[in-house]
Amino acid sequence: MQDTDPTSRPDRDTELRSWLRLAQAPGVGRITAATLLRHFGSPAAIFAAGADDLSNVVTPAQAASLRAPPSAETARLADTTLAWLDQPGNAFLTLLDPAYPALLAEIADAPLLLYIRGRGALLHGAALAMVGSRNASVQGKANALAFAQALSEAGLTIVSGLALGIDSAAHDGALRGCGSTVAVIGTGIDRIYPARNADLARRIAHEGCMVSEYPLGTPPRPEHFPQRNRIISGLSAGVLVVEAAAGSGSLITARMANEQGRDVFALPGSIHAALSKGCHQLIREGAQLVESGDDVLLALSMAPLVRAAVPVASVPASPLLAVLGDEAMHIDAVLALGMLTPGQLSAELLDLEMAGIVARLPGGKLQRIHR
Repeated sequence: MQDTDPTSRPDRDTELRSWLRLAQAPGVGRITAATLLRHFGSPAAIFAAGADDLSNVVTPAQAASLRAPPSAETARLADTTLAWLDQPGNAFLTLLDPAYPALLAEIADAPLLLYIRGRGALLHGAALAMVGSRNASVQGKANALAFAQALSEAGLTIVSGLALGIDSAAHDGALRGCGSTVAVIGTGIDRIYPARNADLARRIAHEGCMVSEYPLGTPPRPEHFPQRNRIISGLSAGVLVVEAAAGSGSLITARMANEQGRDVFALPGSIHAALSKGCHQLIREGAQLVESGDDVLLALSMAPLVRAAVPVASVPASPLLAVLGDEAMHIDAVLALGMLTPGQLSAELLDLEMAGIVARLPGGKLQRIHR
């Protein structure tokens, strides 16, 4: 809804104000608003309707709310939003806009409004959601980055939620490919949360796309993040859960994806890892087990990855690597094997950490990292 023709501005202003009035009407939620739109055809027609006509569709209290004049707060929000729309790269889509993402429009509680920064065209291409733990393991983040980059190179847009951990790694990996990334956030689009992802958010706004359903200025609220998950899955053909503990919020996204008729994928992990429990639960419930990007592409009827013939990076010969398998191992257990003195272990560990081959984990554990 970003215009370039000044003569269209009055129509744009009036339309935006009526949509914001509908979205902000007390006691009228998304589903009720969508019902009203199907019945009356537009916000303007809703507000022009008489009390009797409205009461045929909604409760008397909701009808009274809709017939009340817009609040001063809504008027100020409209002024702020119109000024925001005048800035390059910003756009505003309504549920009835022809440019509204078709996949997202299919879900039962599609957002009435979308605030967009960046490349809005990414909302219309083939997309895959990638989600997972905020407190991700080193291996989990490496997996998310590698999968996102490969799938982005294959032409998929990677959709995630700008959270720390798996989300951040997925966005980062996707920006390295040609498919780019979409971040669906749980605040107003003029707010960045978490603050540690400010640089990443700026990159996404410039090279990818930022999306929010919340009015400008909306702060982070706990209830918003589970709600935004339906948009993450709604924009996507499928959802890949990279790493998740039992009870993780990522399982909410997977459940919503399943309800929306989307494919659900999960990466398996160690039977001893708490951050694998959620993925294993999803696989038991029918999610597709994923070991490579081709598993996802095949399920989405896309061409497999084209891999260039590149030399395989050599892994240094190391007694420590000979000891470490795929499971995390306590440093005392490594020393107990008698293959390395404490001094040798310290020197080898430093070299392998610098090379990104081994990571220190909480609790004195070490883990080999596969990339």
